[in-house]
Parts: sequence; C-alpha cells; structure tokens
Amino acid sequence: MKKNSIVFVCLAFSLSMVAKTPENAPLFTHFTYTGNDEVYMTNPLAADEFYSPILQGCYPDPSITRKGEDYYLVNSSFAFFPGVPIFHSKDLVNWKQTGHVLDRTSQLKVHDAGISQGIYAPDMKYNPHNDTFYMITTQIAGGIGNMVVKTKDPAGAWSDPVKLDFDGIDPSLFFDDDGKAYLVHNDAPEKALYEGHRVIKLWEYDTENDRVIPGTDKIIVDGGVDISQKPIWIEGPHLYKKNGRYYLMCAEGGTGDWHSEVIFVSDTPKGTYIPAKNNPILTQRYFPNDRKNRVDWAGHADLVETPDGKYYGVFLAVRPNEKGRVNTGRETFLLPVDWTGEFPVFENGLVPLVPKQKMPAGVENKTGKEGFFPNGNFTFADNFTTAKLDDRWIGVRGAREEFVEITKTGLKIHPYPANIKEAKPTSTLFLRQQHKQFEATVTIDFKPQSEKDLAGIVCYQKETFNYVFGVTRKDDAFYLLLERTEAGKSTVLAAEKIDLRQPVQLKVEANGDDYQFSYAVAGQAFTNLGGIVSGDILSTGVAGGFTGCLIGLYATSANVHTHPYD
Repeated sequence: MKKNSIVFVCLAFSLSMVAKTPENAPLFTHFTYTGNDEVYMTNPLAADEFYSPILQGCYPDPSITRKGEDYYLVNSSFAFFPGVPIFHSKDLVNWKQTGHVLDRTSQLKVHDAGISQGIYAPDMKYNPHNDTFYMITTQIAGGIGNMVVKTKDPAGAWSDPVKLDFDGIDPSLFFDDDGKAYLVHNDAPEKALYEGHRVIKLWEYDTENDRVIPGTDKIIVDGGVDISQKPIWIEGPHLYKKNGRYYLMCAEGGTGDWHSEVIFVSDTPKGTYIPAKNNPILTQRYFPNDRKNRVDWAGHADLVETPDGKYYGVFLAVRPNEKGRVNTGRETFLLPVDWTGEFPVFENGLVPLVPKQKMPAGVENKTGKEGFFPNGNFTFADNFTTAKLDDRWIGVRGAREEFVEITKTGLKIHPYPANIKEAKPTSTLFLRQQHKQFEATVTIDFKPQSEKDLAGIVCYQKETFNYVFGVTRKDDAFYLLLERTEAGKSTVLAAEKIDLRQPVQLKVEANGDDYQFSYAVAGQAFTNLGGIVSGDILSTGVAGGFTGCLIGLYATSANVHTHPYD
C-alpha cells in the first residue's frame, strides 16, 4: 500500500510573486459558487439554531481539541494539497479556517498518490504538560506511513513530520493527568478470522523523543464490541478520561452504510476495556433509505469537553442525493453529547438526524459573517484580487503556488504538461462541491495555440472519473468541448465552435444527480452544451474512494483529444 519515497523538489513562491513563464496561461476572473439546497429553504433557522453539518462538502474524519476557550478542528485531506485543513472556534458553532497543518512539500509527499491515498484520519490533541499541539496521522504516500507534527501555535507553522515505527492506520494520542502519554491505533490481527477483522492497539508514547516505546504495544480491542458477531473495521480510536476511568471510543462497521460509533471503558489505560451495553452510541444504519433529509454513514467521531463541563461530538456523515449517490462526500457534523450516565451518548444520534440543532447557551450564529465559515445556502465569490488565495482553494498532489499567479486583472493558471486524467500534480485549482443543488460560474480569457492547450472547468472525483468543460483548438478554429471520463475511458459528449475574441463565461450547475454545462459570450444568455448529464461518475459509490466531487479551474498543455469534432 505504501510507495517508495521519491525525491520531489519544488520552489516555493508567494502567490503574488510567481515568475511569469512562456506558457499560454489562461486568465480566470469573477468566480461565483452558489448553493441552493431545498433542505435549507424548507428548514429556516430560528435565532437559537444552527445547521449541522457544520462543514459541508468533503471534510471527513473530524478531530477536535481544546485549549482554554479555543477549539481547533482538523479533517482528512487524502491527496489534496495543502493538507489537513484546520479550523478555530470559540463556541463550536462559528468556525474560521486558519490554514492547513501540512502546507509544505517537506511535510506532504503526495505527488504520485491516488486521490484516496495521502492523509488519513488526522488526530489533533493539546498536551497541557508541555503546552504543545500534536497532529498525528497516516500518510499513505512518499514512504512515510504513520507520522506526527507539532506546534505551539495551531494557526502558525507546524513542524516537519517525525515518522513513527508501527503499522496500521488511524493513530491517536492521549495525555494522562500524570504526564504520561499513550497512542492507540487500528491494526491488522496476527491472523484474520474474517474479512474486516481488525484490532485496536495501545502503546506508551515518549513525548521527549516523539516515538512509541518499543515493546509496550498491546491489543486492547479484538474485532470490536463482540467478536462472536464478526464486527468489521474497528478503527478511528480515541481515548478519554472521566471520573478517573478511561474511555475508548471507536468507529465500527466500515465507513459506509453500516458505520457506527462504539464505546468501551477501563480502570487503567492499558485495559481491560469493557464495551458499553448500549452500543452503538451513534449510527444511522437502521432507518429506511427513503426518509426525508436523509443523513447516512454516521461515525468516525471525536469528543470535546467545554469549559463548563458539557460535551459535544464531531463526526462524519453523508447526505445522498435523490438517487442515493454521494457527490458532496463525507461532511463534518456536530451534536451535543449526554455524559450524565456512565457512558456518553450522542443526543438524538440514534434516531434519524435532522438538519437543525439548538445553539449552545449564549452563542450567536455568525456563520457566513465576519470571516466565519458559511453553512446552509450561501454564495462564495472570488475575484482573485487578494494577495493570498482563500484557503478553500486547494490543489491535488501538488502545491497551488507552483502554477497560479495572482495579477491585477485576475488569476492566471500556468499549464502543466499533464492533464486531469493523470495521477500527477495538475495545474488545477479546486473547490469542494458543498450542495446537491449548486451553480458555479467563472469568466475565462484564453486563446489556445494548439489542440494540446485546453482550459476551463472540471468536475472531478478522481483522475479516472470526471467531466472536463473547456476551450481548445483544432486547426484554425476554437472549440468548446464537454468530455466525460468514466473508469479511465474518455468520450467527448459535445463540441462546438466558439468565438474567443472576448472572454467567455463557463457555468456548471447541478440539481441532484443532473448536471449541466453552459457558456455565454459577449454578455449574452447562457447556452447549454451537451444537455443534462449524470452525476453518477462524481459519486463515491461509482468512482470509489473517500473523497467528494471537486469543482476545478483547469489548464493543461497536454490535452488529448478523444473524439473528432463536429
């Protein structure tokens, strides 16, 4: 699963100082993304309510920690670059993205990784004994494996990775009251009894040298809650301490329609861990698929205690479209947690989840205002006039700074000699799809010099499943084309000659599983190209993997024609 390390050297430029290159670089301006989901129109917020998910779109595997009144949250990022988005909040409802934990090529070596490789299940913990934040994760790329980075300031720079000497995935740290540290993670058993049989291991952890202490590993959960029932994929472990006892919370059932969260308790960190009788404590697996405002696959959770002793949990779940397809990916949800009994239970986490939650006492909903992350239906507009790109823009496998240039007139993308269908860094700036019903438009000024030049919009699940909607050239004519790639096979669905004497507007819109691509020239009305196409190839169920659909601004000097033009 791991690949040999490949030396990957690149120059880091500031976005405003990328050297101009001789490539024919398209200019992108006036980008707008608008979400218009019915669930938010039919469930307006009262003054004391907020929407969950709190992070819409592909923000999976959330982990949360607190120092004083400051909460920090991170997510998996797989082959996205930069990696591990980090958010800050004072109240658990209003979040600002402060950047990314892994923003340097010395930390993140995903340049040849599959889209669902790279960074898995980051765990962030604050250690009060040395006033340090830790982010521990599995990087399935670059020959790295399990690794840890740390910092005194989560919004600032994080250290380069320290490789950790153990196998498996989903590591998580726990810092006990006496200063001792422990690490738990998912691993394979010595002999698997059935498909999906996994174990949870615990190690003592040396915070002075950032390593697991050799010989201290111990299996603390074998299989799951009840191995006689052949539970599958016990993973995502987290340790907590309450009233002198140790609680181990894990995901169980696989990150699909049998996903759940379960809990165990022990009197010592090393066990024996006894499962709660009321497991699972969170799941959506028992309900009909045709339920209203369906939320599914809930699990992979983490808990945080507020300064006044209350508990909340973040977890991933999905919101399938009308055909049961998951195009927005695994999202981050938030629920209050009742821990008045022996074990924590997610409040209303064992009944069909609803889109609205009650605000914590004394909190005002400021989402979408004052720099706080928006949720619900919202518009994100970017004219690319600031010196720094919005943190919502990401690359895949490579740094944005290597191919983008912010100019006085907009964003230039310097094309790579690689196209979107290759498992390489591509010159594409991506934004997550965050709604089932959305519209995204951008204006592009570009005159391709040959048929190898193409620039436009992509809807991208991975290199083998995507749509490309862009302008290119054939002989002496400019063309706009719509290409569908499914399982690596590409077909041009439609192509049309276009006048590029003026910039052209490109638009993609989705209504559930139905996607449409349109264009407008010289301020005229939009014209559809290719009719209504299926969003099937943009879904997890069809394309596989763990990511959601990305909307990309794309340029390449290595376009490959797959069908003759009309």
